[in-house]
Amino acid sequence: MTGFAFTWHGLQLEARCSGALWWPEERWLVVADLHLGKSERMARRGGALLPPYEGIETLRRLEAEAEALDPAVIVSLGDGFDDDAAAEGLDPAVEKAVAALGQGRRLLWIAGNHDPKTGAETLKMGRATLRHEPEGDGPDISGHFHPVVRLAGARRRALLVGPSHMILPAFGAYTGGLDAGSQAITRWVPHGFAVACLHKALPVPLRAA
Repeated sequence: MTGFAFTWHGLQLEARCSGALWWPEERWLVVADLHLGKSERMARRGGALLPPYEGIETLRRLEAEAEALDPAVIVSLGDGFDDDAAAEGLDPAVEKAVAALGQGRRLLWIAGNHDPKTGAETLKMGRATLRHEPEGDGPDISGHFHPVVRLAGARRRALLVGPSHMILPAFGAYTGGLDAGSQAITRWVPHGFAVACLHKALPVPLRAA
């Protein structure tokens, strides 16, 4: 097993080394910040020209998780697309891969700050609220910050688990990262633990902010 199992607010969960979150009781697979269409959006807006393969690579990794776990539901916690125009103008190969991913299961999209028109504001998963950004007293599960932790001098994507808020790492191929010790993140996850995405999901303590 390469995941890390834990209990949080009554939910039996598994942090996957891919950066996804697995809820086996209802077979929900949750991911954050896919940012599909990022290379197209940057080219459209006059930014850096990136190789246009990130969408296929992101979906290849997500499909591998789907094949391993057979989820009934896949949830994107916002910023599934790099902007609303990207959602409407996906490369045909990416669009086909998204459609294939939804065969025999539900794909649920939550709206993010990049793609505010593409999904619901929130969903419920047990006692927790799923949303793009943490809010209020929780418990909620979100993305948005693309958290990373530093291990042996290298930055690693990491899922952060605090008393009231859980923040998933970005799943997309072309996404940066924000240190878990930054004030923007410790405001929501002041202490708890991180699960670093290595060849296996590695739990490490988070020092109190």
